[in-house]
Amino acid sequence: MIGFFSDHYLLWMLFGCAVYIIWMLWQMRRLNQWLVRQESEHPPEASGIWGQIFDNIYQLQRDQRLEKENLQAVIKRIQEISSALKDGLVILDARGHLDFWNPAAHRMLALSTKDQGQSVINFIRHPKFVAYFEEGNYEEPLELPSTRFPSKHLQFQITLFGKNERLIVIRDVTQLHNLEKMRQDFIANVSHELRTPLTVINGYVETLADNNTTPGWDKPLQQMSQQSKRMSLLINDLLVLSKLETTEAGHNHKPINIEQLLAIVKSEADVLSTEKSQQLTLICNNTTKPLLLHGNEKELHSAFSNLVTNAIKYTPPEGKISMLLWQDQKHFYFSVSDNGPGIEAQHIPRLTERFYRVDASRNSSTGGTGLGLAIVKHVLMRHDAELQITSEPGKGSMFICVFPLPHK
Repeated sequence: MIGFFSDHYLLWMLFGCAVYIIWMLWQMRRLNQWLVRQESEHPPEASGIWGQIFDNIYQLQRDQRLEKENLQAVIKRIQEISSALKDGLVILDARGHLDFWNPAAHRMLALSTKDQGQSVINFIRHPKFVAYFEEGNYEEPLELPSTRFPSKHLQFQITLFGKNERLIVIRDVTQLHNLEKMRQDFIANVSHELRTPLTVINGYVETLADNNTTPGWDKPLQQMSQQSKRMSLLINDLLVLSKLETTEAGHNHKPINIEQLLAIVKSEADVLSTEKSQQLTLICNNTTKPLLLHGNEKELHSAFSNLVTNAIKYTPPEGKISMLLWQDQKHFYFSVSDNGPGIEAQHIPRLTERFYRVDASRNSSTGGTGLGLAIVKHVLMRHDAELQITSEPGKGSMFICVFPLPHK
């Protein structure tokens, strides 16, 4: 207005802009001094837009301090909880280096503050843990003897979170391991101890049956012989299962021609199937070179034989049983299918449990021990394979063994 009335409009306009810029620079300087000053918490007094800026920044600082205090309280609470846990907790960064651990992990692994930032493999050097850690498949936990206390056994469970970070939960399973060992030893010892008296009983029963002249004793002696033989089969299966549980996987492994092994299993099963007038077939769809698997021939023979024998037992006379071998790019498969009575869906997940019976009368009528599929499951696990079961009542069943293809 002064410039308009004095005919110096441009000069006074430039003067006004200069004053406004100087005022803005002064307010910016006050803002900068306030932000870098540590002794003062309150914002400087100002009016207009700068007053609002100071007040808003001050409110943001207060909110930030409050949030920081809350986060510190949460972190402190989490540290207190993790310190109270009996299980060890170890947090690894994306590179697999130690980031945090609780006191229980410190006791189990002998970690110290100077170890932070180092690779976890430097402290757990067992080959199984290294393979487990690098493989990245953490669905099942890993049990290993403690490196610090040889008498203890630790269970490691790894969980991925965040940006490829890992949480390791370490549990002391020494008591469970010892109980399992006691159970295995008990079964093995009792089975060995029962084998000798059962052999004696079988011998005397057979002698009495051969020399029996009283017709009334024929049926009791026959039943005694059947039950003693059934008990002998049960003891043999218990010993096989105990051996599978106690011996290290990889024992007596060698290259095995799967097609030849299945041919042997079929020739042995032909005797049983012929007695029931069943049709047993073996088809190998492997048109390339012979399929060789590095494994334990005796264990695989037992697993395949159990599957075929079960199919023969539970398939009615004149039924059809098919053995099929085929492969794709990553796996090869062996299946045993039948047109027997089939199994209801609710029973399938429990078929590999020891002594599990779909029907309480089935095992007694067929002479089974209830351990065949448990043996199959353990053998396949020792060969990095799995058992798949499909069945429908009235339409038969199919048991498929899925093996990874041998590395070239």
